[in-house]
Amino acid sequence: MVAVVKKSRSAGKPNRLYAKAVVTGFTKGKSNQKPNHSILKIEGVNTKEDTQFYMGKRVAYVYRAKTVKDDSKLRAIWGKVTRHHGNSGAVQAKFARNLPAKSFGSPIRVMLYPSKI
Repeated sequence: MVAVVKKSRSAGKPNRLYAKAVVTGFTKGKSNQKPNHSILKIEGVNTKEDTQFYMGKRVAYVYRAKTVKDDSKLRAIWGKVTRHHGNSGAVQAKFARNLPAKSFGSPIRVMLYPSKI
């Protein structure tokens, strides 16, 4: 008898435990910009209803620094998704420290925790 071994669909590939997003800017009024809330566009989220899953999820802006700290050049600024922004699937996130302006257009990670399901 020959044993059949099923290979998983992602054999050899690491699984990504976060959703990809892009920083599009800060929230603004007519004359004031508010750097404590950033606007994120999450990949694959196109409606206001789709953003409900991401409410309260943790967000990490991972960047590379020049100097080594704790045996790594990678750093992260952590935040949390607070509300939707508009009707096209963008969300607002509040960070522990305000994001730098150089982060606009750069990738950001939306972690899939804490989970509500």
